[in-house]
Amino acid sequence: MAKVASWKRQNSTKSYFQTVSTKQQANQPTIIFEDNHLLALNKPAGWLVQGDRTGDATLTDWGKAYLKEKYAKPGAVFLHPVHRIDRPVSGAVLFARTDKALGRLTTSFRERDVEKTYLAIVLQAPKAKTGELRHFLLKDEQRNLTQAFSRPSGQAKEALLKYWLKAPAGVNYLVEIHPLTGRPHQIRVQLAAIGCPILGDLKYGAPEPLPDASIALHSLRINVMHPVRREPLVITAPLPETDWWKQVIVEL
Repeated sequence: MAKVASWKRQNSTKSYFQTVSTKQQANQPTIIFEDNHLLALNKPAGWLVQGDRTGDATLTDWGKAYLKEKYAKPGAVFLHPVHRIDRPVSGAVLFARTDKALGRLTTSFRERDVEKTYLAIVLQAPKAKTGELRHFLLKDEQRNLTQAFSRPSGQAKEALLKYWLKAPAGVNYLVEIHPLTGRPHQIRVQLAAIGCPILGDLKYGAPEPLPDASIALHSLRINVMHPVRREPLVITAPLPETDWWKQVIVEL
């Protein structure tokens, strides 16, 4: 496990994790896959994947610090996320450790050759047990809020996902989601648009937050062709050990 307060940014007296909160220190990422080309981490809710204006510690910095310690790297560590998940979301995030892996994975994601599986606990069951949702999404960068339209509208971008209603989750409902596009807040806003807001997601219609400020959305699985070995790779992130996820019985 990386010693989160040990490494210094190049040409800086600040450590990688000078802004790690007490909550983050108690809720560290875990490694779910690693080889010479890739690193996959199970991101706890509350961690940023990449930096933003808050200046808070990120999953990328955590991964770099881990690799720097493990392999005693004297210089800068190359590590780049090939996709992102929102801060209050937990689960699998895939990183490239080499330029070659980054280029090939970026192409795979852009050409939709990657299958991503999410689980969500929603407050209302969708009317149809399975379906495909198509909306046009427009993000307000100033408010960090995405709006869904049922038809093309201005600069809104098409968003597609498939879902399956899996089981009850206490008084709520478990839904499996396969996003076919990768728009900002896509799963959150598309589920809210059909009257199924995600548990804890105040931004998109939930009436109250969860105790840890997370939302009940988890990046469960990534199916991808290994960028170098050219073999199918399945990366799975165990569910968080919170009370609301413990109500969900899933065979991972």
